Amino acid sequence: MKVTEPIERLWGGRFKSGPSAALEALSRSDASFFRLAPYDLAGSRAHARELRRAAILNDEELHLLLDEIGRLEAQYLAGEVGPSQDDEDVHTFLERVLTKRLGATGGKLRAGRSRNDQAANDLRLYLRAKARTLTTAVIALQNAMLEQAGAHMHSVTAGFTHLQPAQPVVFAHQLLAHAQAIYRDLDRFADWDRRSARSPLGAAALAGSAICVHPELSAVELGYDAPCENSIDAVASRDHVAEFVFIASMLAVNLSRLSEEVILWTTRQFGWVVLDDGYATGSSIMPQKKNSDIAELTRGKAGRLIGNLGGLLATLKSLPLAYNRDLAEDKIAAFDCIDTLELVLPAMAGMIRTMRVNVDEMRRQAPLGFTLATEVADWLALRGVPFNEAHEITGALVRKCEEQGIELSNVSVDTLTQVDVRLDAAVLEHVTLDAAVAARSGYGGTAPARIEEQIARLRAAVSKQAEWAADYKGPSW
Repeated sequence: MKVTEPIERLWGGRFKSGPSAALEALSRSDASFFRLAPYDLAGSRAHARELRRAAILNDEELHLLLDEIGRLEAQYLAGEVGPSQDDEDVHTFLERVLTKRLGATGGKLRAGRSRNDQAANDLRLYLRAKARTLTTAVIALQNAMLEQAGAHMHSVTAGFTHLQPAQPVVFAHQLLAHAQAIYRDLDRFADWDRRSARSPLGAAALAGSAICVHPELSAVELGYDAPCENSIDAVASRDHVAEFVFIASMLAVNLSRLSEEVILWTTRQFGWVVLDDGYATGSSIMPQKKNSDIAELTRGKAGRLIGNLGGLLATLKSLPLAYNRDLAEDKIAAFDCIDTLELVLPAMAGMIRTMRVNVDEMRRQAPLGFTLATEVADWLALRGVPFNEAHEITGALVRKCEEQGIELSNVSVDTLTQVDVRLDAAVLEHVTLDAAVAARSGYGGTAPARIEEQIARLRAAVSKQAEWAADYKGPSW
């Protein structure tokens, strides 16, 4: 077995030789983890100031460190400096560079902290920032849906249960149902952030630090509300990561449900929606095809995000306190969710914003399948007929219409009275699409007046979410 010579790393003093090549390969961070470098450097700034308070650093050393951290960050972001193959993780990489440039002063930075609280802090800062960028991307989709909803407050279509025509609704109502579900995901990000605004810095390996005894000051500098209450919990818990991944996967599920409907709406059988050419694809063999690939890809990727959540929860199950290397899997799950959503959301927003709705075809289909039957039953109930009787009477009327091959809107007065003498010509003015949607005038209903109010409320709520995303200051870079 080949054993390498010791390389600059953050551990190893008690070992006679370096790690095997196999161990190094397994232990080295995934390349994606190095995206945390700016957040590790932000933590290093706060930690350097804490070391000054502890008199580990003097004023000159603090100034040198802060300047070099700023220079290193700018060079890293510009692609001028990066990790080597021998850097085990982002912490090793950054300490190696700082120590090489500043000598003993750079080496002092490790005092009073551990990779355990560094790793927890880096990911927490990253996720708090990404909660805002994902919120902004979701809002772009929400605005596209609100624009379409505003244009189709009076566009009547069929609402479905069990994928069978059920009752008439306006198309805006169908879109807003998706928008409301997605809004709750935005709300979840803000609620998640409230619980996650606790700094793990100062927890060190698990017991807290004998050197950095003012973690509350570092917490404020990094944009947190306070430090974590318990140093063991600070480095051992990843429920905030699991919750973030849950929100991401729930958002993906809601996007998948919207995608499934777009796929249906764009079929020849539905014909409700035509996608813009820039947001559709064709077939390599069938020249006539126009496929809703964005919706299909989104629907497919939802399964992977659900898998990320399941995998992370399985990793966390039964882990003893405090830190274990198993916890490195938290970043694999979180990064994949974020990277996937950052691809999906702009494509979905563009697809929804540019799609063309076939209003006439939706209206033609809206009464098919006796979607107006409930209007007859409601009309009878409002005139004192017990609803169980009204239901039976309406069912008999539907059966009679099926025998005659007509829809309810075409029924004659003679047919009405043949079914039941309590049915008369007055019911016919209620058995229309516009009357049916207008009658659903309660809060949250499909009546156009209620839709207009729902749009206004949702716009205001989304605007507040946009303010929340924009107001985040994060670390004092």
